[in-house]
Amino acid sequence: MIYKNFQGEKLSALGLGCMRLPVLEGNDARIDETAAKEMVDFAMAQGINYYDTAWGYHEGNSELVIGRALASYPRETFFLATKFPGYDLSNMDKVEEIFEKQLEKCGVEYFDFYLFHNVCEMNIDAYLDEKYGIFPYLVEQKKRGRIRHLGFSAHGSVEVMKRFLEAYGSEMEFCQIQLNYLDWNFQDAKGKVELLKEWKLPVWVMEPLRGGRLAKLTDDQEAKLLALRPEEKIPAWAFRFLQTIPEVTVVLSGMSDFSQLTENLHTFETEEPLEEQESEALLKIADGLLGGTLPCTACHYCVSHCSQGLEIPKLIALYNEHCFTGGGFLAPMALSAEPQEKQPGACVGCRSCEAVCPQGIKISEAMADFAEKLKG
Repeated sequence: MIYKNFQGEKLSALGLGCMRLPVLEGNDARIDETAAKEMVDFAMAQGINYYDTAWGYHEGNSELVIGRALASYPRETFFLATKFPGYDLSNMDKVEEIFEKQLEKCGVEYFDFYLFHNVCEMNIDAYLDEKYGIFPYLVEQKKRGRIRHLGFSAHGSVEVMKRFLEAYGSEMEFCQIQLNYLDWNFQDAKGKVELLKEWKLPVWVMEPLRGGRLAKLTDDQEAKLLALRPEEKIPAWAFRFLQTIPEVTVVLSGMSDFSQLTENLHTFETEEPLEEQESEALLKIADGLLGGTLPCTACHYCVSHCSQGLEIPKLIALYNEHCFTGGGFLAPMALSAEPQEKQPGACVGCRSCEAVCPQGIKISEAMADFAEKLKG
């Protein structure tokens, strides 16, 4: 196992994400606790010492199960991370109640790592609202030793992350972002890494395989990678890409069975960052995977011609994400912070924007389709 230094502590470069534990009968709320315990035991034996859970994972049961699975090990032999569930705005005034319950659920007296969960467009104003007292409460728990390291996870834009850091950055010690070779440009993960580098914050990675999307490619795409590294398996390429980024400390993988666990453990026995030629090949494959998305360059010509004042490049970026993922929560989450008059459905189809679009994008059709997809 590769280990990374963080403030004098050795963290396993591969962490076990506890959002996709094995379940019974396909029911996400019913974790197969026996299988999960076996995976944790094997992970511990093979050197994984970082375990990442959250209040809402497995409909509230992840913290319970991972707490019981780790209970047989000396507390100093593992690092446990969980998060304040600000993805649900109804939780904002419950920070003390939730934190105390999380300690109870996990059966611990402190958390090694604690995060503001999912800083994004939807909740940034609430996270920064002093009336909820979230930030001072968590800082106080850190002073009391009940939180050893405080950080945040983010699905929001670079601009949202900047707002959060400008308010709370002095107390942040790490940040967890969605980072993989597909999202390097698609979700501007590159810009997020650069921002965190400016703040001297190490990067924790979530979704390294994009929910499994990068675990298998087309035969043609696989052949191009095999020509460069004949012995490297396709999922390992995604991890090698992350090993190329110096700011990355911990890579979290939501492994749900032993085959995924053993394969990932094998990858993290060695650190083999990509050569420039290999990185270029991987990013070209990412471009191919995104071939069906709209080629918006965010030139903003369209914005000045929109009769409704819509932020069209932002809407197209969310539309591309929603279409590529086949739905998901990111686009609805981001749009929930916008008033109705700024939603895709506010487009009146006047096509003034299309007359000045250098890429020839049929924007009005995309907005109409987006509005329908969001209804669904």
